[in-house]
Amino acid sequence: MALVVGITGGIGSGKSTVCNVFRMLGIPVFEADASARELMDSETTIKNPLTELFGAGIYTPLGNLNRQLLAGKIFTNNNLRIKVNELVHPVVRRKFYEFLEQNEVFPYVIYEAAILFEGGFHEKMNFSILVAAPEEQRIARVMERNGLTEQSVRERMKSQWPEDKKRELADLCLENDNKHMILPEIIRIDRKLKTDGTIW
Repeated sequence: MALVVGITGGIGSGKSTVCNVFRMLGIPVFEADASARELMDSETTIKNPLTELFGAGIYTPLGNLNRQLLAGKIFTNNNLRIKVNELVHPVVRRKFYEFLEQNEVFPYVIYEAAILFEGGFHEKMNFSILVAAPEEQRIARVMERNGLTEQSVRERMKSQWPEDKKRELADLCLENDNKHMILPEIIRIDRKLKTDGTIW
C-alpha cells in the first residue's frame, strides 16, 4: 500500500501550488476540499441533512449547493460549521480510501486538506506537511485570488486553527514566504519518499 502524506495549510498559504508540484512529479493528489464540494452537490446522504438544517434555499433549483449562502452561515457560527463537517468528512474519507486503493502501486500519495489537523485525520497519515506563510501574505493572496475583503478573509481564518498550533503537530513545515526556496525542498521530499520512505 502506498504511503500517505497529508498536506495542509491555512487559507492562502499556497498548499494547492505545492500539491501541483507533486502532481508534476507524477504523484496522485486527493483534494479533500474539492471532493467535499463535489459530494455536497451530488450525495443525497449529505444534501438531505443540509436541506433540513438550512432550508430548501441552501440548494439552487438545479440542485447545486448555494456556497455563498452556506459560507455566510458557517464561517460565523462554529456549531453549524461543526455539524456540516460531521456530515461531509466521513463521506470524503470513504472516497479517499477508494482513491488510495486505486493508486496503491505508487510509492506514496498526497492527501490535501485545509483542516487536516482540526479533524484529527492527520493521525491516519504516514507523514504530515504544513505549508506555512505569514498572515499578511496569506490575506493579500486570498483577496487578490477570490476578490474578498480583508474582513471576509479574516473571518475564514478564524474557522481554522492558528498556524502555531499546526506547527506543533506537523512532521515538516514548508515555508512559503517568498524568502525560502520551496521547489528544491519539494523535490528533496519526493526523492526521499521514493527512495527511503521518509520525508527527512
